[in-house]
Amino acid sequence: MAFVVPAEIGHAPYAAPLIWYLTGNFRRVQIVALLRKLFPQLSEDAWLLFADGYRESTEDLLVTKLEQFEFLEEPPAEGTEVTLSEWQRWGCRLRPFLLQSGVRGLYEELAVHLQTSRLGAVARASVGYVTGANEFFHLRPSAAREAGIPERFLCPTVRNARCLPPNVLTKETVECWLRRDDPVLLLRLSSHEKPPRAVQEYLDSPAGREARESYKCRNRHPWYAVPDVTFPDAFLSYMSGEGPSLVANVARCACTNSLHAVQMKNGASVSDLQASWSHPLTRLSCELEGHPLGGGMLKLEPREAARLVIPRRDLALTRRELRCIEEGIAELRRWRHYE
Repeated sequence: MAFVVPAEIGHAPYAAPLIWYLTGNFRRVQIVALLRKLFPQLSEDAWLLFADGYRESTEDLLVTKLEQFEFLEEPPAEGTEVTLSEWQRWGCRLRPFLLQSGVRGLYEELAVHLQTSRLGAVARASVGYVTGANEFFHLRPSAAREAGIPERFLCPTVRNARCLPPNVLTKETVECWLRRDDPVLLLRLSSHEKPPRAVQEYLDSPAGREARESYKCRNRHPWYAVPDVTFPDAFLSYMSGEGPSLVANVARCACTNSLHAVQMKNGASVSDLQASWSHPLTRLSCELEGHPLGGGMLKLEPREAARLVIPRRDLALTRRELRCIEEGIAELRRWRHYE
């Protein structure tokens, strides 16, 4: 059996049942990872899947890396033998096996080091709120004044990562947004309180009547009460080129679901987390625990963010180890086509 498959077979949770089935029903299973796009006109990467020996089973699979596809009479003979236990140890992902064994071994060693921890142990990353009608629920200051909406029903919010400064979101930045009349005021209404007259008139406006017909709005009660609005300790971008950014939320803004809201826990601080964020080990972990999205982008889901390995400031690495980590970062960026 032979298939062209999406490269998501290397990392997606829904690929795991397929691999379990194949290894349980075929004597030989092989994944061929192609660096150069099989279909250059698409943003989607494609790999190759081979299986042979139906009605038998195997305890490992072969992962072969090729720079580009060329016709072969038989599947490539060489590759990395990956046992099912190894594959499980890496979260049922094949993408880590694009790296040399030395990089993988060092990462596994550092992941359980006394001077590192998983992000999930010190913080919780979750998606921001979903309005269902962003243009209606996010107002410019001038529009809010014109509608007569009281300030207590408005809160400043971050709509996307492009709005964020490099390290810290301050009240000065928010004031700058407001002076520019940016649409950064979230209409935040309670489900238990009757809206005042001015707010009700805005809800009953043509824009409001259109908004309440959107899927999210018509499936919540009342339709105008946006759920899951929080004011996190920091923001984490979940789609990025070079790598995700972590920005402290000193201004105490909310955020939409185009960002992750990060709440610190167990006595950890944002400043300590930020001090470790640019460390090579953290950057490698983002590449390994996240996944490529297409077009060179890296995506980090909440469950992936929780697995990020975060070093303490006093973690000492040798030059050889640092070089090994940097090589791993470069290799995974090459495979997701980040220039």
